[in-house]
Amino acid sequence: MPVGGLLPLFSSPGGGGLGGGLGGGGGRKGSGPAAFRLTEKFVLLLVFSAFITLCFGAIFFLPDSSKLLSGVLFHSSPALQPPADHKPGPGARAEDAADGRARHREEDAPGDPAAALEDNLASIRENHERALREAKETLQKLPEEIQRDILLEKEKVARDQLRDRAVFRGLPRVDFLPPIGAISREPADPSIREKREKIKEMMKHAWNNYKRYAWGLNELKPISKEGHSSSLFGSIKGATIVDALDTLFIMQMKDEFEEAKEWVKQNLDFNVKAEVSVFEVNIRFVGGLLSAYYLSGEEIFRKKAVELGLKLLPAFHTPTGIPWALLNMKSGIGRNWPWASGGSSILAEFGTLHLEFIHLSHLSGNPVFAEKVTNIRTVLNNLEKPQGLYPNYLNPSSGQWGQYHVSVGGLGDSFYEYLLKSWLMSGKKDLEAKKMYFEAVQAIETHMIRKSSTGLTYIAEWKGGLLEHKMGHLTCFAGGMFALGADDAPPGMTQHYLQLGAEIARTCHESYNRTFVKLGPEAFRFDGGVEAIATRQNEKYYILRPEVVETYMYMWRLTHDPKYRKWAWEAVEALENHCRVNGGYSGLRDVYLSRESYDDVQQSFFLAETLKYLYLIFSDDDLLPLEHWIFNTEAHLLPVLCSDGKESEGNEQ
Repeated sequence: MPVGGLLPLFSSPGGGGLGGGLGGGGGRKGSGPAAFRLTEKFVLLLVFSAFITLCFGAIFFLPDSSKLLSGVLFHSSPALQPPADHKPGPGARAEDAADGRARHREEDAPGDPAAALEDNLASIRENHERALREAKETLQKLPEEIQRDILLEKEKVARDQLRDRAVFRGLPRVDFLPPIGAISREPADPSIREKREKIKEMMKHAWNNYKRYAWGLNELKPISKEGHSSSLFGSIKGATIVDALDTLFIMQMKDEFEEAKEWVKQNLDFNVKAEVSVFEVNIRFVGGLLSAYYLSGEEIFRKKAVELGLKLLPAFHTPTGIPWALLNMKSGIGRNWPWASGGSSILAEFGTLHLEFIHLSHLSGNPVFAEKVTNIRTVLNNLEKPQGLYPNYLNPSSGQWGQYHVSVGGLGDSFYEYLLKSWLMSGKKDLEAKKMYFEAVQAIETHMIRKSSTGLTYIAEWKGGLLEHKMGHLTCFAGGMFALGADDAPPGMTQHYLQLGAEIARTCHESYNRTFVKLGPEAFRFDGGVEAIATRQNEKYYILRPEVVETYMYMWRLTHDPKYRKWAWEAVEALENHCRVNGGYSGLRDVYLSRESYDDVQQSFFLAETLKYLYLIFSDDDLLPLEHWIFNTEAHLLPVLCSDGKESEGNEQ
């Protein structure tokens, strides 16, 4: 290429500079700026392309903006809105006259996506600038200062651990009271009795193969016929054993329960040098041990639950008391998932500790557990909620929200579940939990619940004021939650929430019914001309999840509509036809394929939740009556506590 081809766009071939370029010289077909040479046009095209790429990159790669087109192009009508004469209860944000900005957002954002996006971008800029300041301050320190800060932080964690344990002087004596409804009679109807026996046989198949091929390990690989361990548990072992304890008990599998108890006594060890998920260890191990104690009265379960609870306390040693997601069980050092919005903790994780920690204080006499989870409530109540919603991310250092992403599925789900169940577990004394729950549900109805063109009610995901019309399998638990809370709803709203629960149950049943195997995908969508169908390959799998049959169980107990038993039996048949293998039960990689594509994992929650809920659907209501028992998010059983701190079943007896 001649040198002239690389010169500024308006230079002439003869080097006449700007004047030459505007004249009529050279080989151009005309005069003026429009008469560029071919090379100049090419360079201009490159510049223009780069500009367009930058603009679209800003739209599609900024946090919370990846679904702008979905939110703008797909509009759905609100579903099941409260009656016109219903006046919502006073919300903390709506009644805060001093906060005009919050009120402005509530009034304007639903009809003004640009304003919502502007607020979201402002929040992102603020968080970005804060992170840059913190990074700059750290980089300005000498290596010796950084090392000293690390050592001081370790010493602080060690002191906090000693302080927390100093409060604990050993387990107090507790009078164990036989639980109500832990064992029930056989169903009178022979066909129902036969179906319940079938589900018990499924439990035996899952348990016996775990025992044969993976005993003492966390989970089973039923195709490979070997053990499987997730990094969620670090080097803690026996997740399936602990998760299955209460299911074994209520199914009266006495020999299996005894061998599981013996393994816990001899082998369950929390003195490990490994990083664990605080959330997963709490719901599976702490929850499973508490449940086993309340059902059997075996002291080893109480001892192990409290021991593990103490091990988890260092996770709360943050500036705000919002716990870390991950904790090194040996050093007590915590951190958050690296992908979680600028080092944030996750709503569904730190919001799913309350039930278990209240019971840890109850059984240990140590108030520190209850104090930790009560503080989480305090932090949340002091925060401004965008349009009354709780974003999925909260920074444990600054105490500020991360991305404005709200979901009733993954990242958010069990936070809402635990608000309602905290109210119920307290013997309906925890008025704060009740208020938080119904205010959150009201905001979810207003901004996230929609109805498809064919009448299917679904819960979308909210991202900075725009909706992604996707619903996850995890979200399907909400049908049961809405129905469970209906009796305590604001005046005139009980039937509304029962109906909302029924609508969600129907939608989730459709997500099952529209697959080849009649088991639902991980997520399904309501846009692009599809409804209740997974459109992306990475959303088509099924990993033996329980949320749909969980909602069937609550809807059956609360309505006794026979369709819920029918739908539950369809799920049993699908599990037997497509997930059962010689070595146990396996998840599926694609529920739309006619041939099985196994993922080769028998999840521990299949025994803890899926089979338990199915068994309860085909049992009489006197087995684990809902007025006496609360299920944690792993379906582990916790008794309702009265105002004096005693279990309700003990008072009844």
